[in-house]
Amino acid sequence: MSIENRVGVVAKITAAPGKRADLARELMKAQDHVSKEAGTIHYILNEDATDENVLWMWEMYTDQDALNSHMGAQWFKDWGPSLAPFMGGRPELIFVKPLGGKGC
Repeated sequence: MSIENRVGVVAKITAAPGKRADLARELMKAQDHVSKEAGTIHYILNEDATDENVLWMWEMYTDQDALNSHMGAQWFKDWGPSLAPFMGGRPELIFVKPLGGKGC
């Protein structure tokens, strides 16, 4: 499969102090929806190894339309507010374009 149209997102998600496990649990609830999105290739939640309040989400989509569809989905809009009690601020989103490598 060609990677030339793929887009990725690396999201740094900071939890409110002591709320990382709760935030992770809420973020994982998205997996039921994401697993049904044809254009979502990777949607992986990670804990930061050194900061107890930080989570990282790695996302890869077949193309920009797939990312737009994900972020514009009604389930996404409905789910977002459930994260607020556990958040320590707005997520930092970095948009990337893969060049190549294993797993692309």
